[in-house]
Amino acid sequence: MTKRVHRPREDAEFDFILGKSGVPVLAYFTGTWPKAIEPCRVMDLVVGAVADDCAGRLTVVRADITRCPAATERYGITGAPSCVLLKEGEVLAHGTGPMTTAEVRQLLDDHL
Repeated sequence: MTKRVHRPREDAEFDFILGKSGVPVLAYFTGTWPKAIEPCRVMDLVVGAVADDCAGRLTVVRADITRCPAATERYGITGAPSCVLLKEGEVLAHGTGPMTTAEVRQLLDDHL
């Protein structure tokens, strides 16, 4: 995965990244249970490409649901993969399940 994608190890680090970002944040939630692994791997590539293309206009955070349970609950994440577009902690858009690069860009288009 690209270097432009932050990978917090816990909720406090997730919150620190959000608070430090001066641009919208795409929070991408992943899972490590068997049915989530392959869809999340596919989304890693999609989200990495979006992070590269939107460098400077978007902060991308890849949060493991088990490592960031408070963030997972706060944003109503019920499955992985899921994406939430945030600005100053407020949810602007939400997408669940495997998405194509075009679908993720569409999620971002109205807000970047």
